[in-house]
Amino acid sequence: MKAGFGVRAVFALIGVTAAVAQIVLLRELMVVFYGNEISIGLMLASWLFWTGAGSGLGGRLAARARKPGHLMAAIEVSIAAILPCTILAVRAAKGLLQTVPGEVLGPGAMLLTSFVTLCPLSLLSGALFPVGSRVYPTTASTPADEITGAVYLWEAVGSSVGGAVAGLVLIRYLSSVEIAGVLAALNLMAASGLTVASRPLRYAAMGGVAGIAAVAGFFGWPQHLEAISQAGFWRGPHLVATRNSVYGSLAVVGTEGSWSVYENGVVLFNVPDAAAAEEAVHYALLEHPSPRSLLLIGGGLNGSVAQALRHPTLERVDYVELDPAIPDLAREYFPNQWSALRTDPRVRVHITDGRLFLRTTSSTFDVVIVNLPEPQNAQLNRFYTVEFFREAARKLTPAGLVSFQLRSSENYMSAELSQFLRSIDKSLRAVFPEVTAIPGETVHFCAARQAGVLASGADELLERLRARHIETSYVSEFFIPFRMAPDRVAELEAQIRPLDSTPLNRDFAPIAYYFDVALWSSQFKTGYSRLFHTLAGIDFPTAAAALGVVLAALVVGGRLVVDGRSRLPFAAGFSTAAMGFTMIGLEMLLLLGFQALYGYVYQQLALVIAAFMAGMALGSWLGLRRVASAGMRALATTQVLAAAAPLVLLGLFEAIGRANGTLNLGASRIAFPALAVASGALGGYQFPVASRIFFGESPVSRRAGALYALDLAGSCLGAVLFSAWFVPIFGFLKTAILSAMVSLAPAAMVMIEGSESIGK
Repeated sequence: MKAGFGVRAVFALIGVTAAVAQIVLLRELMVVFYGNEISIGLMLASWLFWTGAGSGLGGRLAARARKPGHLMAAIEVSIAAILPCTILAVRAAKGLLQTVPGEVLGPGAMLLTSFVTLCPLSLLSGALFPVGSRVYPTTASTPADEITGAVYLWEAVGSSVGGAVAGLVLIRYLSSVEIAGVLAALNLMAASGLTVASRPLRYAAMGGVAGIAAVAGFFGWPQHLEAISQAGFWRGPHLVATRNSVYGSLAVVGTEGSWSVYENGVVLFNVPDAAAAEEAVHYALLEHPSPRSLLLIGGGLNGSVAQALRHPTLERVDYVELDPAIPDLAREYFPNQWSALRTDPRVRVHITDGRLFLRTTSSTFDVVIVNLPEPQNAQLNRFYTVEFFREAARKLTPAGLVSFQLRSSENYMSAELSQFLRSIDKSLRAVFPEVTAIPGETVHFCAARQAGVLASGADELLERLRARHIETSYVSEFFIPFRMAPDRVAELEAQIRPLDSTPLNRDFAPIAYYFDVALWSSQFKTGYSRLFHTLAGIDFPTAAAALGVVLAALVVGGRLVVDGRSRLPFAAGFSTAAMGFTMIGLEMLLLLGFQALYGYVYQQLALVIAAFMAGMALGSWLGLRRVASAGMRALATTQVLAAAAPLVLLGLFEAIGRANGTLNLGASRIAFPALAVASGALGGYQFPVASRIFFGESPVSRRAGALYALDLAGSCLGAVLFSAWFVPIFGFLKTAILSAMVSLAPAAMVMIEGSESIGK
C-alpha cells in the first residue's frame, strides 16, 4: 500500500521547513557578520555539517524506534520550539561577542557562532530524513532505495515551494520571528497528524494549533518579541525602525543628532553627512567641463543628489536605487532629503539594479557615478569589473566620464590595499584612455572616454568650482589643493601603479572581491590574512594537481581497502558525495552568473532557486521511475553529465552576456530557470539511482540516513571551497574545471566496478 497524500505532504513540509529556516537564519547571521560569499559559505557549511550529522544519527534512532511516526512527531515539535530560539540566539551572539558597539567581528567569531547556534536545529532537520524513511512505507520489507528516493523527492518538492514562498512572500511581509511562528504552527499541525489516529481528533488538534497561532498573531505576540530582540541587538544606539526587505534586513539607528541606515549590519549611509554627500559627487562633476546629465548609482539619500543639483549646467539626474524599501524609509524618516529628490523636475528615480538600468537604457550621460559600497561581495564586485566599465563607456557621451571612490589611506598603505587598488586601476585602464586618482582617506577614481577631458590638476578644478558659484565645506578651495598636491598624487600613483602580474577584475574572475576580503581579514589576527594569502598563492596547476592526487587516492584506495562486496556501495556513496559537491557548486555558479549579468532582479533569483529545487524533484521522480532498471552505467553517465554541466553553464553565460540588452534580458527569463531545472535534475536523478546500488535489495535499516549524510557532506565541503577559494581566486572557468574533476573521479570508479560486476 502506498503512502497517502497526507503523509507525502508531511515529507514535503520537511523541505519547506529546511529551505525557509535556512534562508531566514542566513539572513540573520549576515546582519551580525560580514555578508560576503565567504561568510555565507561558512554559515552554509555549518548548516550542512550538522544536518549531515543529524541524518547519520537519525538513521540509528529510526532503526531502534518502535513507533517511528511518534519519533518524527517529537522531532517536529522540537523544531517548532527551537527555531524561534535559534533566531534569538543568533541576535544575542552579537552582544556576547562584540565588546565595543560597532566592532567588526572576524571569521573566527563568525564560524563559532554559526557552528554553535545552528547545531540544534540542523541536527533535528537532518534527523527527519531517515526517520521519515521509516514512516513512509507501510510494510517493513519495502526496499530502502525506493523509500529514500521517495522521501528525497518530496523533500525536494517542499524545498522548491519553500524557497519560492520565502523569497517572494514571507520575507517581504513578515519578520523573522513571525516566519518562525508560521513554521512552528505547520510543524505542530504535522506532528498532530502523525500521532493522532482518529481523523476527527486529528483535525481538531490541527485546528487547535491554527487557532492558537491566530490568537498569538492577533495580539501581536510575535511582533512584540521581534521588537524586544531587535532592541537588544542594537544596544547602544537608539533603534528607530527596522524593515524586512527582500534584499536584506534594514535598520534605522539614531545617535547624537544623526541617523544611520544599515542593511545586513553594514552601514549604507548617514543623515546628515555633508562630507560624504559633497565628496560623492563634486569631484566627479568638477572633472567634467560642463556636465548636463548624471547617472548616480546608489547612495543618493544622504544629500548627494541635492549636492549634484547645485551644478548649474546639470539638466537631468537619473538616480538608481536597488532596494525599494530604502526610498520608503527615506520618505518616512528623512522627508527633507526625500523631498529634494521628488520635487526637482530634473531628478528621475529608478528602483532597479544599476547595471541592468545602464545596460537597457537608451540615454547617454556626461557623468556616471557609482556611489556604492566596495566590492565586498560578488554582487557589488559587478560594478568594478572590466565588463561594467565597458558598459558604462558605451553609455557615456564623447566627453563623458565614470567615477567612484574606494577606501585608501592618508599615510601608510598596506600590501593588501595596494593590491586591491592596483587591480581596480588596471581594470579601468583596460577600457578608458585617461584615468586619474585623487588621494585621501578615500581615493576618487575618474576615467574619461576620451583623453584630454579630465582636469589637469587642482587649479583647474578650483576654476570650475568658482565659475559654477558652488559654496562647499569639504570639496572646497582649501581642501582640493591639499588633496591634490603633486607629491601626494605622485605617491598614490606609485603605490597603485599596476604590475605585469596584477590581474584584471572580471565578471567571471572576481579578483577584486578576493582582494577586498583579504584587506578585510587583515583587520583581525594575522592568521586570517596569512590564510587568505596562502590560498591566493596556490596557482591553478598546483591546485588541480593536488585535487587530482586526492581523487586518485580515493579511487585506488577504495579498491584496495574496501572488500569486493562493499565496493559497489562505496562507489555509490562516493558518487553521491561528489554530486552534493557539484550541486552546491552549480547552484553557486548559477546565482553568481545571474548576478554578474543582471544583478538582483529578485523575483528572477527566487525563481532560479525554486527552479533548481524543482529540477531536483523532477530528477528524483524520473530516477524513481527508472530505479528498477538503472544501474552502474546510469550512475556513471549521470556523473559525466555533472562534470560537463559547469562548463556548459559557463559557455551559456558568455553567450547570453554577448547578446544585446533587450534580447539579453528576455533570454534570461527563459534561460536561467531552464538551466536551473536542468542542473537540479542531475542531482535529483542521481540520488535514487545511487540509493539502489548503495542499499541493494535490503529493507530500511540504520543506514537509511547514511547516503543522505554523504550528500550533505559533499555539499558542506563544496560550500567552503567554492565560496572561499575556487570562485574568488580562480574565477568561473577554472572553478568549472575543478568541479568537473570531482565528478569524473567517481564516474571512473563506477565504470570500473560496473564492468567487473558484469564480468562476474
